[in-house]
Amino acid sequence: MNKIVAVPNFPDAETVQEMRYDLAASFRYFARLGMHESVANHFSVAVSPDGRQFLINPRGKHFSRICASDLQLIDADDPETMQRENAPDPTAWFIHSRIHRLLPHARCIMHLHPRYATALAALEDSSMPPIDQNTMRFFGRVAIDDGFEGMGLSEDEGDRLAAQLGDKSVLMMGNHGVLIAAPSVAQAMDDMYYYERSCETVMLAFASGRPLRIVSDSIAQETSQQWANYGQLSIDHMNEVRAILDAREPDYKT
Repeated sequence: MNKIVAVPNFPDAETVQEMRYDLAASFRYFARLGMHESVANHFSVAVSPDGRQFLINPRGKHFSRICASDLQLIDADDPETMQRENAPDPTAWFIHSRIHRLLPHARCIMHLHPRYATALAALEDSSMPPIDQNTMRFFGRVAIDDGFEGMGLSEDEGDRLAAQLGDKSVLMMGNHGVLIAAPSVAQAMDDMYYYERSCETVMLAFASGRPLRIVSDSIAQETSQQWANYGQLSIDHMNEVRAILDAREPDYKT
């Protein structure tokens, strides 16, 4: 396991270990849901106050096999990062290192290419219409990036995505996929789960060819705030995911 460097207000070792468990559980969970893609995509969680040190999955390992000890402790200021054994995917390095550093609210970042979110990202209008309470959860929380020019393989691209995301929690990456930024692993996992469910509802509604029943902005905003006040849900969700894995795939903690 990687050594934790002493930094003022750095989480204690027990807290960091719990973060490892939560992140490893999230990989396993999304593999179970079929939201992974080959050995691509990446999740990270910052473990230093400034976001420069963070845990992230190594390049080339399937989500269904990720263990807590596999997660690499990365320093965004270390130029030798990509030369190390089990280095992260290059796109993960450039995107996550810059967003963690530039956006304080992005403590946990999850990036996926799930089926329905990616389909919505492929439409000219990738916005999320408020048509049920799940879609309303994300009202006013989604930034849309329509500047895709290939894979994110430079710090400039990481900076551009950070600027696009701003203070939002969801970045709909046009022609690409989705990125979630949240203050905790549990919140990021819960947001990713509900965002994909919301995209599924939207795409199925579009497929009907019938007019959408869109609520007013005031109702959508009120429902979004009600979701925000229901913060225990993400904690309960994570606890249950870990309980399922404790029973069926306990090696995620190794």
